[in-house]
Amino acid sequence: MALAFQNIELKITAGRKEQFPRDGLAQIALSGRSNVGKSSLINTVSGRKNYARTSSEPGKTVTVNFYLVDKKIYLVDLPGYGYARRSGEEQKRFSNLTEAYLAQDGKPDFVLQLVDLKVGPTQDDLMMIDWLDGAGIPYAVVATKADKLNITTRKANLEALSAHPYLMPPYAKEQIEVVGFSAQSGDGRETVRNIITGIYKNL
Repeated sequence: MALAFQNIELKITAGRKEQFPRDGLAQIALSGRSNVGKSSLINTVSGRKNYARTSSEPGKTVTVNFYLVDKKIYLVDLPGYGYARRSGEEQKRFSNLTEAYLAQDGKPDFVLQLVDLKVGPTQDDLMMIDWLDGAGIPYAVVATKADKLNITTRKANLEALSAHPYLMPPYAKEQIEVVGFSAQSGDGRETVRNIITGIYKNL
């Protein structure tokens, strides 16, 4: 049965690993640098404009937020990385929380790795992709803010990202799917929904 994406609720806001859910439901994590559009993706997928709080100021998400979709699967909004203005103590705390989540036995089941299509993969993005490959966690890349580019540049950037050596064999076990996405226009929404539904159905 496909997910309807009609019942999405913020179930848990975890500031400590002890607060992570242990109910056995599948989890798809959203990873990416600060202000790349993770909260906007959740809003777009859910069809609600302001469900997950968004901000023009990066570094606002400082907890691991678990959004329960149709009472069947979690979308997990991880703190953004690469925000230089955080203090050393803050960066360490957020990094430790993210690492504690990713180090759980069997979680997450899948990762949507968000990359700003205009900027391209940063060094932090590539480090995360490298970690996912090493940990054997399946993932897809969602290229956000596609509406910020004209059609020609968007196409060229998507092709360049899809052909990045980190996303192709032999570095990756298989060709990694890259999805162009825009929270503004809704482009890519159905593809992302299909990925989430596919993970749910195959677990």
